[in-house]
Amino acid sequence: MEIKNLTLSFGTQNVFKDINLNIQENEKVGIVGVNGAGKTTFFKVILGTLIPDEGIIKFKNNARKGWLPQVISEEVPSMDISVFDFLLSGRPLKELNEELQKVYEQIAIEPKDAKQKELFNKVEKLQNKLEYWNFYSADTELLKIINGMAISNEMINQKLNELSGGQKSKVAFARLLYSMPEIILLDEPTNHLDNDTKQFVINFLKSYRGSVYVISHDVDFLNEITTKILFLDKRTKKMELYDGNYDRFVKLHEEREKNLLKEAELQEKEINRLQAVVAKYQSASGKRKRMAQDREKKLEKMKANKIEVAPQQKTAQIKMEMLRESNYLPLKVNDLSFKYNENSSQDIIHNLSFELKKGEKFLIVGENGVGKSTLLKLIVGQLMPNKGTIQIGNKTDIGYYAQEHELLDNDKSILDNFSDVYMSQRQVRSVLGRFLFYGDDVFKKVSVLSPGERSRVALAKLSLKGANMLILDEPTNHLDPETQKIIAETFKTFEGTMLVVSHNPEFVDNLGIERTLILPSGQLSFYDRKTVEHYYEINTKKDY
Repeated sequence: MEIKNLTLSFGTQNVFKDINLNIQENEKVGIVGVNGAGKTTFFKVILGTLIPDEGIIKFKNNARKGWLPQVISEEVPSMDISVFDFLLSGRPLKELNEELQKVYEQIAIEPKDAKQKELFNKVEKLQNKLEYWNFYSADTELLKIINGMAISNEMINQKLNELSGGQKSKVAFARLLYSMPEIILLDEPTNHLDNDTKQFVINFLKSYRGSVYVISHDVDFLNEITTKILFLDKRTKKMELYDGNYDRFVKLHEEREKNLLKEAELQEKEINRLQAVVAKYQSASGKRKRMAQDREKKLEKMKANKIEVAPQQKTAQIKMEMLRESNYLPLKVNDLSFKYNENSSQDIIHNLSFELKKGEKFLIVGENGVGKSTLLKLIVGQLMPNKGTIQIGNKTDIGYYAQEHELLDNDKSILDNFSDVYMSQRQVRSVLGRFLFYGDDVFKKVSVLSPGERSRVALAKLSLKGANMLILDEPTNHLDPETQKIIAETFKTFEGTMLVVSHNPEFVDNLGIERTLILPSGQLSFYDRKTVEHYYEINTKKDY
């Protein structure tokens, strides 16, 4: 990939400024930077869905690109076809083979003349294409991906529009791997992967004969697969390429920042010294005046080449405070059952019962599609149960964080999303400032924000609820490591009740979880990380 003079801005705000880079083929490149640095935007420029103000990004031989977006929208897997047919469509084998058969039929009825020669040339081209797509081994390759991605026999026969968000992401990922692009673009690919599936993806990508560009806040994942790190600096609007994996990048980047700071400090001292000499002797005559003039030239040259140290990147300041305490039992679930299709013989949630005590921190685990997000939506009233009851205490104030930010209005600005909050605009803007939205940032439409930025907007709204029971559905999915640490500390000190769905063991470990609910069995146990990880290992191996 060759980047020449790339510049992109939204309004008066630069995203990238005069970028020039050259990245060799078949590299595994991690794209890193704080939320809002332009990582997903960079992918959109690569894909051609966003046109830069200046410059170009060139690839050798118009290489085919495959993209796994961070959020799988409803339109992507909304086709009314089975998962298996969707996966098969990753390679055009059926279409090529049907076209080949038609050409053979034409050859059989055409006289032996120039037309037949043309048809044989077409056969050769089609056969070359089938060979490129590994026609004879494609079934084996697809089966390997299906097994590795833990797509069950039950899921393979489901319709795409029947899957949960996590299942859709997994299936879209599997199709991407099967489709053999020359360049793979991955935006937070491990958000919905369990440990075994993640390891399969790591091994697949490490041996992949093509270029891989991956945006991820999963440090372990980046360390495993990357050969280079591309750092997008939100402060300077530049990109810097580092050799090695993420840990090596962090070490080199920190050393570079320290050295730059030292050089800037020494330069500043020299500038001050020269200014003092010029000020002292600028009215003198003779040798002293000539010395002052000489120092002034050096001063002008030094100022022209002054080392600019970017200001320290600010971090979010998050508070979650309750307006009042809840009753002793803020939530009680009795014999709960639910299914999306009333004609279905199988419940997603079946005869589930549990209760939460005031101040308890409670974790829900289970593989994709077992009803974790569905249970949360039932509790907050977005769905109605087919059977059973959900009792919310009369002093229970719920704050809900939705996994894909469904509570935000994408067509409204950040500020307008707070129109239902009983605060002045000035107060709201002060709160948004703590979540790193300053000045005109608040007038941006939510639709143009990165998923990480949308996460911060959702957290800002949650912080103003004054809730005494937080219901959190994958709250760390789109956040950079620094912000993950901040919210982990915030939720750890939260004195209310907390109901959490998360695949992030480091985050969960820091919360002080007391009990775990395992779906679909409904089993309750005291929290133990090893037990939870062991459960995932067992569950991901069944039916495959």
